[in-house]
Amino acid sequence: MSGDWPHGYGYLPLGEVTSTLDEARARVGEMSGPTWITATHQTAARGRRGRPWSNPAGNFAGTLVLPNLTDPASAALRSFTTALALDEALTTLTGRPEAFALKWPNDVLLNGSKLAGILLESLTERGHLTGLVIGIGVNLASAPDPCALEPGALAPVSLMGETGLSVTPDDFLEALAPAFARWEAQLRQYGFAPIRTAWLARAARIGETVTARLPGDEITGTFRTVDEAGHLVLSTPKGERAIAAGDVFF
Repeated sequence: MSGDWPHGYGYLPLGEVTSTLDEARARVGEMSGPTWITATHQTAARGRRGRPWSNPAGNFAGTLVLPNLTDPASAALRSFTTALALDEALTTLTGRPEAFALKWPNDVLLNGSKLAGILLESLTERGHLTGLVIGIGVNLASAPDPCALEPGALAPVSLMGETGLSVTPDDFLEALAPAFARWEAQLRQYGFAPIRTAWLARAARIGETVTARLPGDEITGTFRTVDEAGHLVLSTPKGERAIAAGDVFF
């Protein structure tokens, strides 16, 4: 990696693996600090709620391991720092900030369609949080087949398909890693408030009607804000609802 690689962050490039998330869990005991893991091919990559994650050649797939993270509330906020880091890296590489937007809780959009996804998984020992792994997938070269999407989900797009720009996974990580380190340092030093402000400035569909799907429930309302805990706030006919986790559909 280049001289811009963030101080204190490790890097572990691998060949074929089941998933970088699995490797993170298996290797976290070897890590003394934050570590990026990438792989040339994943045979069982996964997304949110255990869904398969398509990872064609040329796309970015990696996991960042944050060991020694013990506060569940702050761990959940890494979806925002990661999204902001992705947005910064993409803007740096393309020079097109207006093309990208952030979709709660864990997606990055390009021209209104899904370009990247984030998955947070906790590391626990005896029921206590000991660390966090952050899985990241970005459609740099190609987008997966939209046929497997659930109804109402945004169609996937690729950076190459939408912009004509060719960015390798290694080049993308060189932009992403320092961007994440900067947002992580800001969160640790100043708390969530500046992260929340920055995320809201890049958020998709504020002031518009969206639907949040939860296990056993579906809530439709106007997307007002994200609160101080990172929850999605919707105005509904029954009043304001703060949603901690769910899938959002436009």
